[in-house]
Amino acid sequence: MLRTATLMLAIMAGALHAEPGVTPTSILIGQSAAFSGAASELGTEMRAGAAAYFRVVNAAGGINGRKIELRSLDDGYESDRAAANTKKLIDDGVFLLFGYVGTPTSNASKPIFTAARVPFVGPFTGAESLRTPVNRYIFNIRASYFDETEKIVGQMTGQALDKIAVFYQNDDYGKAGLLGVERAMERRKIKIVATGTVERNTVDVAAAVNSIGKVEPQAVIMISAYKSCAAFIKAMRAGGFNPQFMNVSFVGSKALAKETGPDGRGVAVSQVVPFPWNIGVPIVKEYQTLLEAATGKQDYSFTSLEGFIAAKVLVEGLRRSGNDLTREKFVGAMETIRDLDLGGYWVTFSPASHNGSKFVELTVIGKDERFLR
Repeated sequence: MLRTATLMLAIMAGALHAEPGVTPTSILIGQSAAFSGAASELGTEMRAGAAAYFRVVNAAGGINGRKIELRSLDDGYESDRAAANTKKLIDDGVFLLFGYVGTPTSNASKPIFTAARVPFVGPFTGAESLRTPVNRYIFNIRASYFDETEKIVGQMTGQALDKIAVFYQNDDYGKAGLLGVERAMERRKIKIVATGTVERNTVDVAAAVNSIGKVEPQAVIMISAYKSCAAFIKAMRAGGFNPQFMNVSFVGSKALAKETGPDGRGVAVSQVVPFPWNIGVPIVKEYQTLLEAATGKQDYSFTSLEGFIAAKVLVEGLRRSGNDLTREKFVGAMETIRDLDLGGYWVTFSPASHNGSKFVELTVIGKDERFLR
């Protein structure tokens, strides 16, 4: 009897000092993303890719006997909802935050998780505001918008296209991309010929079409979500304007191709993960196998592949943290990752840099909404 009581007291004492979200059998992680509204496909796909990998890890016994539980809340791609979700997830005791979707939503959440010292891993955004200066609790896996816009502008000017306009979402995300374009063009001593904006979660693009169309640009670089970009492309084509349209990865490639239909052919998108249909890349082959096993579908996309990659990096950090899992040990463990080969995609972190990859390549929408490299 005394032995049982002593054991119970030991268990209770351990529980009192346990790290939030960590039990002997589970690790609770939280996510706020768009699962409704104009950017819902981004959140849905990001979660699907991550869940496919977590499913296999859990089936194999988890990490040191602990299975990963992903709790996802819908923010509709709205900043105030994301901030409220972040506070709720932390109050509910998640171990860390993972796979947020968007710059404005991540920026709104940053003061909350930073004050609480909760790690924030693999956000679906390339914003510099989450990279510079280094925030001890943020781990970016994808390349930045500066990396993407440098690649895009380099491609355009390499084709002697220097009459370039910018269509951007009027918020933190759009302005981050605009700044990247400005920097890349300044290095080449070129000026943006026109700009046009759209409000987040809307498709009111008439003013942008007017301001950009009247200068007849050779190319338009677009920094917005798929519905507004599709509306802009369709309206421009309907008005008789056919510049080279270039998008950054956040647009949601598969959703953009679907929304634009025939008008999307020839539209380019920069990508920060390998081509999801190239099974010659080991991580792509693994991703296809596990996603199909989890969903029963061959519904591959750049966004779900990014979720899958982010989940693999997160799991590596958790494994390196050891059995006595704490948030601070996790941060330290992530900072030991050097040239981690996930299967043709490499990630490196250090105390001085929490930006895992600079991988960027360009793709184009071809016939029947299919992508070409």
